[in-house]
Amino acid sequence: MSRKACVIGLGKLGSPLAACLAAKGLTVVGVDNDPRKIEAVNRQQAPVHEPGLEELMANTGGRLTASTDIEAAVRHTDITFIVVSTPSDPAGGFSLRYVEPVCQAIGRALAARNQYHVVALTSTVMPGTTGGPVRELLEKFSGKCVGEDFGLCYSPEFIALGSVIRDFLNPDMLLIGESDPRAGDFLQSLYAEVCENKPAVARMSFVNAEITKLAVNTYVTTKISYANMLARICEQLPGADVDVVTGALGNDTRIGAKYLKGALSYGGPCFPRDNLALAQLARQLGVPADLAQTVDRFNRAQISWLADLVQQRTEGTAGILGLTYKVGTDVVEEAAGFLLAKELALRGVKVTVFDPAYGRNSTRPVLEKVCIAPSAVECIGNSDVVVLATSWPEFGRIDAAQWARTSKPRTVVDCWRVVKFLHDVPGVHYLALGMGDGFA
Repeated sequence: MSRKACVIGLGKLGSPLAACLAAKGLTVVGVDNDPRKIEAVNRQQAPVHEPGLEELMANTGGRLTASTDIEAAVRHTDITFIVVSTPSDPAGGFSLRYVEPVCQAIGRALAARNQYHVVALTSTVMPGTTGGPVRELLEKFSGKCVGEDFGLCYSPEFIALGSVIRDFLNPDMLLIGESDPRAGDFLQSLYAEVCENKPAVARMSFVNAEITKLAVNTYVTTKISYANMLARICEQLPGADVDVVTGALGNDTRIGAKYLKGALSYGGPCFPRDNLALAQLARQLGVPADLAQTVDRFNRAQISWLADLVQQRTEGTAGILGLTYKVGTDVVEEAAGFLLAKELALRGVKVTVFDPAYGRNSTRPVLEKVCIAPSAVECIGNSDVVVLATSWPEFGRIDAAQWARTSKPRTVVDCWRVVKFLHDVPGVHYLALGMGDGFA
Protein backbone atom coordinates (compact mmCIF):
# COMPACT_ATOMS: atom_id res chain seq x y z
CA MET A 1 0.00 0.00 0.00
CA SER A 2 1.40 3.40 -0.99
CA ARG A 3 2.00 6.05 1.62
CA LYS A 4 -0.42 8.93 1.83
CA ALA A 5 0.73 12.52 2.13
CA CYS A 6 -0.96 15.83 2.81
CA VAL A 7 0.63 19.03 1.43
CA ILE A 8 -0.74 22.22 2.95
CA GLY A 9 -0.09 25.22 0.71
CA LEU A 10 -0.30 24.84 -3.07
CA GLY A 11 1.90 27.75 -4.05
CA LYS A 12 5.19 27.95 -5.91
CA LEU A 13 6.77 25.19 -3.80
CA GLY A 14 3.78 23.25 -2.48
CA SER A 15 2.24 22.45 -5.87
CA PRO A 16 5.42 20.98 -7.38
CA LEU A 17 6.10 19.10 -4.12
CA ALA A 18 2.62 17.55 -4.17
CA ALA A 19 2.96 16.64 -7.85
CA CYS A 20 6.41 15.07 -7.35
CA LEU A 21 5.17 12.92 -4.47
CA ALA A 22 2.14 11.77 -6.44
CA ALA A 23 4.16 11.09 -9.60
CA LYS A 24 6.44 8.84 -7.55
CA GLY A 25 3.53 6.73 -6.34
CA LEU A 26 2.23 8.39 -3.17
CA THR A 27 -1.42 9.23 -2.71
CA VAL A 28 -1.45 12.99 -2.10
CA VAL A 29 -4.05 15.47 -0.92
CA GLY A 30 -3.15 19.10 -1.50
CA VAL A 31 -4.80 21.69 0.72
CA ASP A 32 -5.19 25.40 0.09
CA ASN A 33 -7.70 28.15 0.90
CA ASP A 34 -7.69 29.39 -2.71
CA PRO A 35 -10.58 27.69 -4.56
CA ARG A 36 -8.95 28.44 -7.92
CA LYS A 37 -5.91 26.36 -6.99
CA ILE A 38 -8.12 23.55 -5.71
CA GLU A 39 -10.10 23.51 -8.93
CA ALA A 40 -6.95 23.56 -11.07
CA VAL A 41 -5.33 20.66 -9.22
CA ASN A 42 -8.49 18.57 -9.40
CA ARG A 43 -8.54 19.17 -13.17
CA GLN A 44 -4.85 18.10 -13.29
CA GLN A 45 -3.85 21.61 -14.29
CA ALA A 46 -0.94 23.56 -12.81
CA PRO A 47 -2.20 26.14 -10.27
CA VAL A 48 1.07 28.10 -10.53
CA HIS A 49 3.62 28.74 -13.25
CA GLU A 50 6.54 26.33 -12.98
CA PRO A 51 8.26 24.61 -15.92
CA GLY A 52 7.24 20.96 -16.23
CA LEU A 53 4.51 21.11 -13.58
CA GLU A 54 1.57 20.65 -15.94
CA GLU A 55 3.22 17.64 -17.57
CA LEU A 56 4.12 16.13 -14.20
CA MET A 57 0.57 16.49 -12.92
CA ALA A 58 -0.67 14.62 -15.98
CA ASN A 59 1.48 11.67 -14.85
CA THR A 60 0.13 11.41 -11.31
CA GLY A 61 -2.37 8.68 -12.24
CA GLY A 62 -5.21 10.21 -10.27
CA ARG A 63 -3.18 10.06 -7.04
CA LEU A 64 -3.25 13.85 -6.57
CA THR A 65 -6.40 15.59 -5.39
CA ALA A 66 -7.01 18.88 -3.61
CA SER A 67 -9.29 20.18 -0.88
CA THR A 68 -9.79 23.12 1.46
CA ASP A 69 -10.27 20.83 4.49
CA ILE A 70 -7.03 20.50 6.46
CA GLU A 71 -8.41 18.29 9.18
CA ALA A 72 -9.92 15.74 6.80
CA ALA A 73 -6.69 15.58 4.80
CA VAL A 74 -4.56 15.02 7.90
CA ARG A 75 -6.89 12.34 9.28
CA HIS A 76 -6.53 10.24 6.14
CA THR A 77 -2.78 10.55 5.48
CA ASP A 78 0.51 9.44 7.04
CA ILE A 79 2.50 12.65 6.78
CA THR A 80 1.67 16.33 6.50
CA PHE A 81 3.97 18.86 4.83
CA ILE A 82 3.42 22.48 5.89
CA VAL A 83 4.41 24.65 2.90
CA VAL A 84 2.62 27.92 3.63
CA SER A 85 4.10 31.38 3.35
CA THR A 86 6.21 32.81 6.19
CA PRO A 87 6.47 36.46 5.13
CA SER A 88 9.16 38.70 6.56
CA ASP A 89 8.18 40.74 9.59
CA PRO A 90 9.29 44.36 10.20
CA ALA A 91 12.32 43.23 12.22
CA GLY A 92 13.62 40.99 9.44
CA GLY A 93 12.46 37.66 10.86
CA PHE A 94 9.63 35.44 9.63
CA SER A 95 5.97 35.78 10.54
CA LEU A 96 4.00 32.70 11.63
CA ARG A 97 0.59 34.21 10.89
CA TYR A 98 -0.15 31.53 8.29
CA VAL A 99 1.66 28.69 10.07
CA GLU A 100 -0.14 29.04 13.39
CA PRO A 101 -3.74 28.40 12.22
CA VAL A 102 -2.48 25.47 10.14
CA CYS A 103 -0.83 23.95 13.22
CA GLN A 104 -4.05 24.37 15.16
CA ALA A 105 -6.02 22.54 12.47
CA ILE A 106 -3.43 19.77 12.25
CA GLY A 107 -3.54 19.41 16.03
CA ARG A 108 -7.32 19.02 16.00
CA ALA A 109 -7.01 16.33 13.34
CA LEU A 110 -4.31 14.49 15.27
CA ALA A 111 -6.56 14.43 18.34
CA ALA A 112 -8.93 12.15 16.43
CA ARG A 113 -6.20 9.84 15.09
CA ASN A 114 -4.85 6.67 16.64
CA GLN A 115 -2.25 5.95 13.94
CA TYR A 116 1.25 7.44 13.92
CA HIS A 117 1.59 10.61 11.85
CA VAL A 118 4.53 12.85 10.97
CA VAL A 119 4.27 16.63 10.58
CA ALA A 120 7.02 18.10 8.40
CA LEU A 121 7.46 21.87 8.42
CA THR A 122 8.99 22.95 5.10
CA SER A 123 8.42 26.72 5.29
CA THR A 124 11.47 28.76 6.32
CA VAL A 125 11.30 29.85 9.96
CA MET A 126 13.53 31.47 12.55
CA PRO A 127 15.63 29.22 14.80
CA GLY A 128 13.62 28.11 17.83
CA THR A 129 10.30 28.02 15.94
CA THR A 130 9.79 24.30 15.27
CA GLY A 131 10.60 23.22 18.81
CA GLY A 132 8.81 26.29 20.20
CA PRO A 133 5.52 27.70 18.82
CA VAL A 134 4.95 24.94 16.25
CA ARG A 135 5.44 22.11 18.73
CA GLU A 136 3.42 23.90 21.40
CA LEU A 137 0.43 24.45 19.11
CA LEU A 138 0.43 20.89 17.81
CA GLU A 139 0.53 19.48 21.34
CA LYS A 140 -2.04 21.92 22.70
CA PHE A 141 -4.66 21.26 20.02
CA SER A 142 -4.04 17.52 19.76
CA GLY A 143 -3.68 16.76 23.45
CA LYS A 144 -0.79 14.51 22.44
CA CYS A 145 2.97 14.54 22.83
CA VAL A 146 5.53 15.15 20.09
CA GLY A 147 8.05 12.31 19.91
CA GLU A 148 5.66 9.84 21.51
CA ASP A 149 2.25 10.09 19.86
CA PHE A 150 3.34 11.73 16.60
CA GLY A 151 6.51 12.92 14.93
CA LEU A 152 7.65 16.42 14.00
CA CYS A 153 10.36 17.40 11.54
CA TYR A 154 11.76 20.61 10.10
CA SER A 155 12.78 19.87 6.53
CA PRO A 156 13.15 22.90 4.23
CA GLU A 157 13.80 22.42 0.54
CA PHE A 158 16.81 23.93 -1.25
CA ILE A 159 15.17 24.72 -4.56
CA ALA A 160 15.04 27.56 -7.07
CA LEU A 161 11.92 28.71 -8.86
CA GLY A 162 12.09 27.67 -12.48
CA SER A 163 13.77 24.38 -11.57
CA VAL A 164 11.73 23.27 -8.54
CA ILE A 165 10.90 19.82 -9.89
CA ARG A 166 14.47 19.00 -10.86
CA ASP A 167 15.81 20.36 -7.57
CA PHE A 168 13.29 18.44 -5.48
CA LEU A 169 13.88 15.13 -7.26
CA ASN A 170 17.68 15.58 -7.33
CA PRO A 171 18.68 17.52 -4.21
CA ASP A 172 22.27 18.10 -3.14
CA MET A 173 21.26 17.47 0.44
CA LEU A 174 18.29 16.45 2.55
CA LEU A 175 18.09 18.50 5.73
CA ILE A 176 16.00 16.93 8.49
CA GLY A 177 15.54 18.42 11.92
CA GLU A 178 13.76 15.73 13.95
CA SER A 179 11.85 15.41 17.18
CA ASP A 180 13.03 11.81 17.52
CA PRO A 181 14.67 9.08 15.39
CA ARG A 182 11.35 7.50 14.41
CA ALA A 183 10.14 10.73 12.82
CA GLY A 184 13.47 11.26 11.03
CA ASP A 185 13.51 7.66 9.81
CA PHE A 186 10.00 8.01 8.40
CA LEU A 187 10.79 11.20 6.49
CA GLN A 188 14.15 9.95 5.22
CA SER A 189 12.60 6.71 3.93
CA LEU A 190 9.88 8.70 2.15
CA TYR A 191 12.49 10.88 0.45
CA ALA A 192 14.37 7.72 -0.58
CA GLU A 193 11.27 6.63 -2.51
CA VAL A 194 10.97 9.98 -4.26
CA CYS A 195 14.49 11.26 -4.95
CA GLU A 196 16.09 10.17 -8.20
CA ASN A 197 19.61 10.58 -6.86
CA LYS A 198 21.24 9.61 -3.60
CA PRO A 199 21.74 12.91 -1.78
CA ALA A 200 23.62 13.44 1.43
CA VAL A 201 21.27 13.31 4.41
CA ALA A 202 21.88 15.65 7.34
CA ARG A 203 19.77 14.77 10.40
CA MET A 204 19.94 16.92 13.48
CA SER A 205 17.96 18.85 16.09
CA PHE A 206 15.33 21.42 15.13
CA VAL A 207 17.46 24.44 15.97
CA ASN A 208 20.51 23.20 14.06
CA ALA A 209 18.39 22.54 10.98
CA GLU A 210 16.79 25.98 11.23
CA ILE A 211 20.20 27.65 11.45
CA THR A 212 21.53 25.54 8.58
CA LYS A 213 18.74 26.63 6.24
CA LEU A 214 19.51 30.32 6.79
CA ALA A 215 23.26 29.69 6.72
CA VAL A 216 23.20 27.95 3.33
CA ASN A 217 21.30 30.74 1.58
CA THR A 218 23.30 33.49 3.24
CA TYR A 219 26.56 31.83 2.22
CA VAL A 220 25.30 31.68 -1.38
CA THR A 221 24.33 35.38 -1.37
CA THR A 222 27.80 36.23 -0.09
CA LYS A 223 29.33 34.23 -2.94
CA ILE A 224 27.11 35.96 -5.50
CA SER A 225 28.03 39.38 -4.15
CA TYR A 226 31.72 38.51 -4.20
CA ALA A 227 31.47 37.59 -7.89
CA ASN A 228 29.56 40.82 -8.56
CA MET A 229 32.29 42.83 -6.84
CA LEU A 230 34.83 41.16 -9.13
CA ALA A 231 32.65 42.09 -12.11
CA ARG A 232 32.66 45.76 -11.08
CA ILE A 233 36.47 45.62 -10.77
CA CYS A 234 36.90 43.97 -14.18
CA GLU A 235 34.75 46.66 -15.81
CA GLN A 236 37.35 49.27 -14.91
CA LEU A 237 40.35 47.42 -16.32
CA PRO A 238 40.88 47.15 -20.11
CA GLY A 239 40.99 43.53 -21.22
CA ALA A 240 39.63 42.19 -17.93
CA ASP A 241 36.90 39.52 -18.11
CA VAL A 242 35.08 38.38 -15.00
CA ASP A 243 34.13 35.05 -16.62
CA VAL A 244 37.80 34.21 -17.05
CA VAL A 245 38.54 35.17 -13.45
CA THR A 246 35.60 33.33 -11.86
CA GLY A 247 36.16 30.35 -14.17
CA ALA A 248 39.60 29.93 -12.62
CA LEU A 249 38.30 30.55 -9.10
CA GLY A 250 35.63 27.89 -9.53
CA ASN A 251 38.27 25.25 -10.23
CA ASP A 252 39.45 25.56 -6.64
CA THR A 253 37.50 22.93 -4.69
CA ARG A 254 37.46 25.24 -1.67
CA ILE A 255 35.34 27.65 -3.73
CA GLY A 256 33.46 25.78 -6.48
CA ALA A 257 31.84 27.15 -9.61
CA LYS A 258 28.18 27.37 -8.58
CA TYR A 259 26.74 30.88 -8.11
CA LEU A 260 30.05 32.44 -9.14
CA LYS A 261 28.95 34.42 -12.19
CA GLY A 262 29.54 38.12 -11.82
CA ALA A 263 26.48 39.92 -13.08
CA LEU A 264 23.54 41.53 -11.26
CA SER A 265 22.11 41.56 -7.76
CA TYR A 266 20.46 38.41 -6.41
CA GLY A 267 16.69 38.45 -5.97
CA GLY A 268 13.67 36.22 -5.60
CA PRO A 269 11.57 35.22 -2.59
CA CYS A 270 14.33 33.51 -0.54
CA PHE A 271 17.85 34.90 -0.83
CA PRO A 272 17.23 38.54 0.18
CA ARG A 273 15.01 37.75 3.14
CA ASP A 274 17.07 34.81 4.42
CA ASN A 275 20.12 37.07 4.47
CA LEU A 276 18.23 39.68 6.48
CA ALA A 277 16.84 37.02 8.81
CA LEU A 278 20.30 35.70 9.68
CA ALA A 279 21.47 39.25 10.34
CA GLN A 280 18.46 39.84 12.57
CA LEU A 281 19.16 36.60 14.47
CA ALA A 282 22.78 37.61 15.01
CA ARG A 283 21.77 41.03 16.34
CA GLN A 284 19.24 39.49 18.73
CA LEU A 285 21.96 37.24 20.12
CA GLY A 286 24.49 40.05 20.46
CA VAL A 287 26.65 38.65 17.65
CA PRO A 288 28.12 41.04 15.04
CA ALA A 289 25.99 40.88 11.90
CA ASP A 290 28.36 42.96 9.77
CA LEU A 291 28.99 40.37 7.06
CA ALA A 292 25.33 39.62 6.30
CA GLN A 293 24.42 43.31 6.51
CA THR A 294 27.23 44.33 4.18
CA VAL A 295 26.19 41.72 1.62
CA ASP A 296 22.62 43.03 1.73
CA ARG A 297 23.76 46.68 1.33
CA PHE A 298 26.10 45.81 -1.54
CA ASN A 299 23.36 43.84 -3.28
CA ARG A 300 20.80 46.65 -3.03
CA ALA A 301 23.36 49.23 -4.16
CA GLN A 302 23.75 47.37 -7.46
CA ILE A 303 20.35 48.64 -8.63
CA SER A 304 21.27 52.28 -8.01
CA TRP A 305 24.64 51.77 -9.68
CA LEU A 306 23.00 50.25 -12.77
CA ALA A 307 20.35 52.99 -12.84
CA ASP A 308 23.14 55.60 -12.82
CA LEU A 309 24.85 53.80 -15.69
CA VAL A 310 21.66 53.70 -17.76
CA GLN A 311 20.61 57.25 -16.96
CA GLN A 312 23.99 58.63 -18.04
CA ARG A 313 23.54 57.03 -21.46
CA THR A 314 19.83 57.65 -21.99
CA GLU A 315 18.59 60.63 -23.96
CA GLY A 316 15.16 59.19 -24.72
CA THR A 317 13.86 55.80 -23.61
CA ALA A 318 15.48 53.04 -21.57
CA GLY A 319 14.41 49.53 -22.51
CA ILE A 320 14.66 46.61 -20.10
CA LEU A 321 14.54 43.02 -21.32
CA GLY A 322 13.73 40.72 -18.42
CA LEU A 323 11.77 41.53 -15.29
CA THR A 324 11.76 38.15 -13.53
CA TYR A 325 14.51 37.39 -11.06
CA LYS A 326 15.69 34.41 -13.13
CA VAL A 327 14.87 32.42 -16.25
CA GLY A 328 12.00 29.94 -15.98
CA THR A 329 9.79 31.77 -13.50
CA ASP A 330 7.25 34.58 -13.50
CA VAL A 331 8.37 35.88 -10.09
CA VAL A 332 9.62 39.47 -10.01
CA GLU A 333 10.12 39.74 -6.25
CA GLU A 334 13.40 41.60 -5.61
CA ALA A 335 14.30 41.04 -9.28
CA ALA A 336 16.99 43.31 -10.71
CA GLY A 337 15.13 44.16 -13.92
CA PHE A 338 11.89 44.91 -12.10
CA LEU A 339 13.62 47.07 -9.47
CA LEU A 340 15.64 48.85 -12.18
CA ALA A 341 12.45 49.74 -14.07
CA LYS A 342 10.92 51.17 -10.90
CA GLU A 343 14.07 53.13 -10.04
CA LEU A 344 14.43 54.66 -13.49
CA ALA A 345 10.74 55.59 -13.60
CA LEU A 346 11.08 57.29 -10.22
CA ARG A 347 13.97 59.32 -11.65
CA GLY A 348 11.76 60.50 -14.51
CA VAL A 349 13.34 58.33 -17.19
CA LYS A 350 11.00 57.03 -19.87
CA VAL A 351 11.01 53.21 -19.56
CA THR A 352 9.72 50.39 -21.73
CA VAL A 353 10.02 46.73 -20.67
CA PHE A 354 9.41 43.21 -21.90
CA ASP A 355 9.57 39.80 -20.25
CA PRO A 356 8.13 36.58 -21.74
CA ALA A 357 6.81 35.41 -18.36
CA TYR A 358 5.80 38.67 -16.71
CA GLY A 359 2.42 38.16 -15.07
CA ARG A 360 1.99 34.61 -16.39
CA ASN A 361 -0.37 32.57 -14.23
CA SER A 362 -0.16 35.04 -11.34
CA THR A 363 -1.13 38.54 -10.37
CA ARG A 364 0.97 40.89 -12.45
CA PRO A 365 2.73 43.35 -10.12
CA VAL A 366 2.08 46.94 -11.10
CA LEU A 367 4.82 48.98 -12.73
CA GLU A 368 3.69 52.59 -12.65
CA LYS A 369 4.79 54.99 -15.39
CA VAL A 370 6.36 52.11 -17.33
CA CYS A 371 5.35 50.95 -20.82
CA ILE A 372 4.92 47.19 -21.26
CA ALA A 373 6.07 46.32 -24.78
CA PRO A 374 4.28 43.49 -26.63
CA SER A 375 7.56 41.94 -27.77
CA ALA A 376 11.29 42.05 -27.20
CA VAL A 377 11.88 43.44 -30.67
CA GLU A 378 9.47 46.31 -30.07
CA CYS A 379 11.08 47.04 -26.71
CA ILE A 380 14.48 47.27 -28.41
CA GLY A 381 13.17 49.36 -31.28
CA ASN A 382 11.66 51.96 -28.96
CA SER A 383 14.80 52.40 -26.82
CA ASP A 384 18.11 54.16 -27.19
CA VAL A 385 19.54 52.18 -24.26
CA VAL A 386 18.60 48.51 -23.73
CA VAL A 387 19.43 46.55 -20.58
CA LEU A 388 19.37 42.77 -20.89
CA ALA A 389 18.53 42.02 -17.24
CA THR A 390 17.36 38.40 -17.41
CA SER A 391 19.07 35.87 -19.67
CA TRP A 392 15.99 34.42 -21.35
CA PRO A 393 17.32 32.28 -24.27
CA GLU A 394 15.04 33.98 -26.79
CA PHE A 395 16.82 37.28 -26.24
CA GLY A 396 20.05 35.73 -27.49
CA ARG A 397 18.31 34.58 -30.66
CA ILE A 398 17.20 38.06 -31.77
CA ASP A 399 18.86 38.98 -35.03
CA ALA A 400 21.69 41.54 -34.77
CA ALA A 401 19.90 43.83 -37.21
CA GLN A 402 17.09 44.32 -34.69
CA TRP A 403 19.55 45.73 -32.13
CA ALA A 404 21.29 48.21 -34.44
CA ARG A 405 20.06 51.60 -35.57
CA THR A 406 21.22 53.96 -38.26
CA SER A 407 21.31 57.14 -36.16
CA LYS A 408 23.32 57.45 -32.97
CA PRO A 409 24.39 53.93 -31.86
CA ARG A 410 22.03 52.17 -29.46
CA THR A 411 23.71 51.29 -26.15
CA VAL A 412 23.14 47.68 -25.08
CA VAL A 413 23.99 46.80 -21.47
CA ASP A 414 24.34 43.02 -21.40
CA CYS A 415 24.21 42.02 -17.74
CA TRP A 416 24.75 38.29 -18.43
CA ARG A 417 27.00 38.45 -21.51
CA VAL A 418 24.58 36.51 -23.70
CA VAL A 419 24.66 38.74 -26.81
CA LYS A 420 28.40 39.13 -27.23
CA PHE A 421 27.89 38.98 -30.98
CA LEU A 422 26.77 42.62 -30.73
CA HIS A 423 30.29 43.72 -29.83
CA ASP A 424 31.23 44.47 -33.45
CA VAL A 425 27.77 45.27 -34.85
CA PRO A 426 27.57 48.76 -36.43
CA GLY A 427 24.97 50.93 -34.77
CA VAL A 428 25.44 49.27 -31.36
CA HIS A 429 27.52 50.47 -28.42
CA TYR A 430 27.92 47.19 -26.55
CA LEU A 431 28.62 47.15 -22.80
CA ALA A 432 28.98 43.75 -21.11
CA LEU A 433 28.93 43.84 -17.33
CA GLY A 434 32.10 42.30 -15.95
CA MET A 435 34.22 43.12 -19.03
CA GLY A 436 36.60 46.07 -19.22
CA ASP A 437 36.32 46.58 -22.97
CA GLY A 438 33.67 49.25 -23.48
CA PHE A 439 33.68 50.50 -19.88
CA ALA A 440 37.31 51.47 -19.35
